[in-house]
Amino acid sequence: MILYAIILLLSALLCGVLAVRIYQGKTELIHDYHQKNVKDLEGYGKAFGKALGFMAAAMAVSGLLAFAVVPAVIVLVAGLTVGILMLVAVQKKYNGGVF
Repeated sequence: MILYAIILLLSALLCGVLAVRIYQGKTELIHDYHQKNVKDLEGYGKAFGKALGFMAAAMAVSGLLAFAVVPAVIVLVAGLTVGILMLVAVQKKYNGGVF
């Protein structure tokens, strides 16, 4: 379980750094295909960064809870599900569809 915690905390750190960079306007960190129809890059970057930040937070909380063992996977799955749904909503709003 400790390895699980370490992997999640490192993944959360990476996603968190990317989330902050994207939120600050570095939308080139997102694949071009996902930005094909985006008109408002600033709004898109902020919304995408928030969603990715939410996912990073879920991974960090799950990683920390892994030391307590029991609820870690539940938090991870719930947080990633909400984060993915947020990303889908961002894609639909700013790109006109998921793909």
